[in-house]
Amino acid sequence: MANDTTAGRWFRRTMWAGIAANFALALPTLAAPALMLAMASLPTATPDLWPRFAALLLMLLSVFYIPAGLDIDRYRAAAWFAVGSRLAGVAFFLLEPDYRLFMYFDLAFFVPLAVLLTLAVRGARTPEPVERAAR
Repeated sequence: MANDTTAGRWFRRTMWAGIAANFALALPTLAAPALMLAMASLPTATPDLWPRFAALLLMLLSVFYIPAGLDIDRYRAAAWFAVGSRLAGVAFFLLEPDYRLFMYFDLAFFVPLAVLLTLAVRGARTPEPVERAAR
């Protein structure tokens, strides 16, 4: 059963929002990479193959986030991997001044996902209080 704590529910919602945001960024980049780079004021890439390939990889990575968005108890490793992937994105783009926009994008999802997953895992381990039978 999916983690039914408040943090668990919000983790799943945030995970699905991140998946949707990834696809919202990747699909237009796959279709029109030069236009997307220009709109984001990023350096152009020649050939267009590389930004398109990066968009494809982002979509594939997002597919691997889906199990964590469904059930964080059953797919706990996938949930931590998804959070770690956001951190890796932050670290990778931290040293690339022209591409810091992508760092902020991953950071915006990393922080809440890390906090919510930690709270959800702790909440799932806490035993439910035993109610006393009314006499």
